[in-house]
Amino acid sequence: MSYVLMIHEPRGQRAERGEAAGREVYDRMVQFAAGLKERGVLLAVESLVSDDRGVRVQRRHQKTQLLDGPFAEAKEMVGGFFLLNCATQEEALAIAAECPAAEWATVEVRETGPCFL
Repeated sequence: MSYVLMIHEPRGQRAERGEAAGREVYDRMVQFAAGLKERGVLLAVESLVSDDRGVRVQRRHQKTQLLDGPFAEAKEMVGGFFLLNCATQEEALAIAAECPAAEWATVEVRETGPCFL
């Protein structure tokens, strides 16, 4: 089964941390991903730039609306994700608990599946 680990970071945390400390935590995440790849459970991984460079798209009643970031109503932003192939949810949760980002962010674990579930 596939599971997504979404990293929810507090907004502004990256700026507060600074570039040097940011590179250190990024390197830890890269090492974590390499370990998952060696274990054969990593399908994909990506880090995302800050939400101040994002754009939200909505289409309602044949009208498209674009909203440039940062998104003031959001207290957190998705900072990245891991897509895993795990036998059970328990395995995915154990991996999430090993994730370095769990020390400074929230790691949400979601099974992939159709949107009607």
